[in-house]
Amino acid sequence: MGMVLVCVALAGWVLAVWLLLRQPRVPTSPPDDYLTPVSPADLPVDPLPACAVVLDGLGAIVQVNEEAASQFGETVGAILRHPAARAALSAALRAPVPASPSGSSNRGDLPPVCSTTFTLDVPVPRTLHLMLRRLPGGKGQDRRVLVVLTDRSEAQAADRMRMDFVAHASHELRTPLASLSGFIDALQGAAGENPVMRHQFLDIMRQQSERLKRLIDRLLYLSRVQAHEHQRPRDVVDVADLMAVVLGEVAPRFEQEGRTLKLEIEDDLLVRADEDEMVQVLLNLIENALRYGAQEGDPLTIILSARRAASPDDRWPADGGVILGIEDNGCGMEAHHLPRLTERFYRVGAPTDGAGQGTGLGLSIVRHILDRHGGRLRIASAPGKGTTCLVWLPPAGATLAVSVVE
Repeated sequence: MGMVLVCVALAGWVLAVWLLLRQPRVPTSPPDDYLTPVSPADLPVDPLPACAVVLDGLGAIVQVNEEAASQFGETVGAILRHPAARAALSAALRAPVPASPSGSSNRGDLPPVCSTTFTLDVPVPRTLHLMLRRLPGGKGQDRRVLVVLTDRSEAQAADRMRMDFVAHASHELRTPLASLSGFIDALQGAAGENPVMRHQFLDIMRQQSERLKRLIDRLLYLSRVQAHEHQRPRDVVDVADLMAVVLGEVAPRFEQEGRTLKLEIEDDLLVRADEDEMVQVLLNLIENALRYGAQEGDPLTIILSARRAASPDDRWPADGGVILGIEDNGCGMEAHHLPRLTERFYRVGAPTDGAGQGTGLGLSIVRHILDRHGGRLRIASAPGKGTTCLVWLPPAGATLAVSVVE
């Protein structure tokens, strides 16, 4: 029995050695041609999922992959001629290859990456980040440098917007808080003993607290809208029902003498939308017309409309869809205000209806809601000729477009 076990063990050991010898050998050193000059035609930059350019030892462009050509076009040359790019190229060409402990070249012994970030002002301001690494092999002009370009303009703009938002929000919150603090101090003094002044100061404090509440409510609503901006609405909404809700909300505002609301709504209009958010869009636009459109002593007429988009119409990204309109015959505004109307906290001027100052967030909320719906907003206005706001929404079932103001 013992002899059998020994034979079985010996056979297993022989089989294991035989299988080990049949395994392919992993090379312990790089191939002999690893450090030989690389032909430009052999550089596989086209498959790279990034904007890649290959330069020679003098900085001339040897190869540009499709990604870089499509994103930067003819500006690649201007980018690489920038002084910061030239300095990074010189540093990449001079960078030594780290020596391995054994003194031989290994596959991991590559020159370090040199990087730089700069802003190119023409033809449009762009913030660019370049990473450069010298490729193995070659001498003098035959050396090659791989450059990966990244456009950071949008990220920089987003950072600036966030910083501006924090600064503006802090300022907007500080103003009513400073007013409240000042009146509290006054009421704790001699003004608190005067009934007339006390009543006046308390009324101002109430207005400031309401303004503060409106601002905080708008900021929270804007935050909620942005949180699910990437999720397209799924509900199909009848525009007639939408307009009925809006009419119920704004009707009391038109009981004041000199204000008229007209409706022009086509039948059987359907959109894929979040009804509550679209009600908010129309309420914000009507509120702006009432707040800033009225001229002292002149009647104000606002037309609330809904119709099918004409086809073809170059103003919109696709045929079909539904157009919601708010048009007033108010004082209008200068053309230079139009591109900035949806910026947070941007205001054209003081309200003309005698109401308090708005939060400056209404049209920003409109823009983010339309971003979610795949809609577009067009605003046209001229001094003395009123303002027209058109909201285009894709037809039910469509998913396209990004909100812009024109």
